[in-house]
Amino acid sequence: MTLRRPVGVEEEFLVVDLESRQLTPLAQAMLDRLPGEGFAAELQRSVVETNSTPCEDLMDVRAELVRLRGALTAAAEPLGVGIIASGTTPLAGVDGFTISPGRRYQYLSDSYQFLAQEQLICGAQVHVEIDDRDVAVLAVQRVEPWLPALLALSASSPYWQDADSGYASSRALAWQRWPTAGPVGPFGSAAEYDRAAEDLVASGVIEDTGMVYFDIRLSAHVPTVELRVCDSCPLVDDVVLLGGLFRALVVRESEAVVKGVPPAGEERVALLRAANWRAARSGLEGDLLSPLNSRPMSAPKLITWLLDDLRPTLEELGDWEVVSELADEALRRGSSASRQRGAHARDGRPQDAVDLLLQETRRS
Repeated sequence: MTLRRPVGVEEEFLVVDLESRQLTPLAQAMLDRLPGEGFAAELQRSVVETNSTPCEDLMDVRAELVRLRGALTAAAEPLGVGIIASGTTPLAGVDGFTISPGRRYQYLSDSYQFLAQEQLICGAQVHVEIDDRDVAVLAVQRVEPWLPALLALSASSPYWQDADSGYASSRALAWQRWPTAGPVGPFGSAAEYDRAAEDLVASGVIEDTGMVYFDIRLSAHVPTVELRVCDSCPLVDDVVLLGGLFRALVVRESEAVVKGVPPAGEERVALLRAANWRAARSGLEGDLLSPLNSRPMSAPKLITWLLDDLRPTLEELGDWEVVSELADEALRRGSSASRQRGAHARDGRPQDAVDLLLQETRRS
């Protein structure tokens, strides 16, 4: 069997008042009721983060995410608040825009101004272990053309500042405004990657290498590659699906690098950015761009193609049955963005979309 590389997940959650359904700056009050390990504050006081223990088995990943979400919910309820896992919220409210205390957060606020002040967005980051950084830096560039498909699967942010944005992932657009966000390559070695990161720090645009926000990056602290394009997902199963697909892509492409297999095509930054925009615009409900020729293809067709393409690797990892079943369910349900709009449209109440997110985030 192919080596099962451990998978870890960071999930960000918005904290909402259960009466108004608007954001509330009570993340720290929740954290005060929780053990320190596995939970953390974020830039905005209305956002909280969980960090899972790395697991080899996808069902163990799922159990860990359910455990962390359960602990957050238990800490939230006595405060009259709830958590939602989505890229943005249908109802922000003025209290949502409050920067957390701390030197680093003050630096972000002072340096980036409205980018930091409007950072009311949440993502799900997936880490996959890979020890050889030279292999990793080449592998992530080969994985990158498939990232828009993963963004489309996660799309959960149709609303921006209390209005429908017209996008499935408004978070993706907001995030791309940061100076180091976007495609990773091209780099020929880990040394080139590290020099670029160090040059960005030396430029003064960022404070440290932890602020290199490529769509997929090498961790500065642990031997992992990190997926960063995805919205937070209300349903745990969608996060597990993303973890399974991402691990399979990393495993397949890292093995191809070691064997000297050439990449399928030339990576072009302009087309990668266009493909990410396309995924953010329509999620699972429209077209995506083919990683091979950049031509439009319906999202379900492209996701099915990705699944079939990864089947040999998924079978080697023992993940095929779980991932294929979760992918079928995700395509049947449609994106969270579409579900939120449906809930909102029934009675014209954005609170109903928030209620849907609260329910789905709690569901295990």
